[in-house]
Amino acid sequence: MLDRRRALRLIGGGFVVAAAAPGCSGASDSARGPWLHAGQYDDIRKRALSYALLAPNPHNLQPWLVKLVGDDSLALHVDLERRLPVTDPFDRQITIGCGALLELMSIAAAEEGYGVEIVAFPDGEDMRRLDRRAVARVRFVTGIATRDALFKQILARRSNKTIYQDRDVPDAALAALAGAGRVHQASSSTIGNTDLAASLRDLTWRAHVRELTTPAANQESVDLMRIGATEVAADPDGIALEGAMIEVGRRLGMVTREALADPTSSAFQQGLDLYKKMAMSARAFGWISNRNKDRTDQLKAGRAYVRANLQATALDLAIHPWSQALQEYPEMRELYEEAHRLIGRGERVQMLYRIGYAKTIKPAPRRGLQAHLV
Repeated sequence: MLDRRRALRLIGGGFVVAAAAPGCSGASDSARGPWLHAGQYDDIRKRALSYALLAPNPHNLQPWLVKLVGDDSLALHVDLERRLPVTDPFDRQITIGCGALLELMSIAAAEEGYGVEIVAFPDGEDMRRLDRRAVARVRFVTGIATRDALFKQILARRSNKTIYQDRDVPDAALAALAGAGRVHQASSSTIGNTDLAASLRDLTWRAHVRELTTPAANQESVDLMRIGATEVAADPDGIALEGAMIEVGRRLGMVTREALADPTSSAFQQGLDLYKKMAMSARAFGWISNRNKDRTDQLKAGRAYVRANLQATALDLAIHPWSQALQEYPEMRELYEEAHRLIGRGERVQMLYRIGYAKTIKPAPRRGLQAHLV
């Protein structure tokens, strides 16, 4: 067996690299089966949902519950056990994730000529928190939609949590990315490697540190970590930590939830070092804003963001949401206000993400369609 000192040298930053790139290796194929099986269902609603469930969502919670209604409709609800009450106390980010799902559903349905009629929060809403009422009711209607060019990017879409290359993003690509997000009454902006980008690099890093050093906020993430291939296969959600070095650290008792929650541990410090390199590697930034007057605006922000994500995929760009500074818990208030001074322009910034070039990564684990059907 490796001695502890040698294991530390071998692990180095290895486990945090795995944490930064969910799905880089190690889990059983079943954890990513939904990416392979999308579209393979008899019912158009299930086919569209099987693509929609690949949508980006906070901490990969995949908090969606769906009830099929009649022959042509469905109701979308949130699994209230899959929320982030510390860092997302008003369920704003969870709602944005629902918007991303609805947009992918719409794109997938259109590929087969179906339009989707979406009624958001048909039974009312509460801006303080989500409840058991439907997030949306959706009806599939034949013959009223044309194909969306972004459909072919769904299976290749990623949230790329790696260190980006030292390479600027062309202005034309940034303009195309911003344009893709200007839908559903959302404001969509991008910025290249400018003084504002430097300010955003600094802000996103400080917000990341603030979250990690706020015990309750950090613990919320730690509780959702799946350490090693066995855990990822058993629970294909949350934050996947995978790879050879993870397995070594896990077996030696060095990569544990206790260590990742302890600011004095080597595991915590290595993660901090790696994430700083990630933050500083951002060559450009983008953000999605709107009035945030109601829950529907939050859904619209998610729909706009996922289109930007798909456009980035088409342009061979990597993007990664880095929105800690936009969160509403008390310890983040100062940085929240700073973010809105920098880029708010009188609106609520709903999503902030870094942009760059990076190696291709494998998809994040997914729970599969049956896990979401009521």
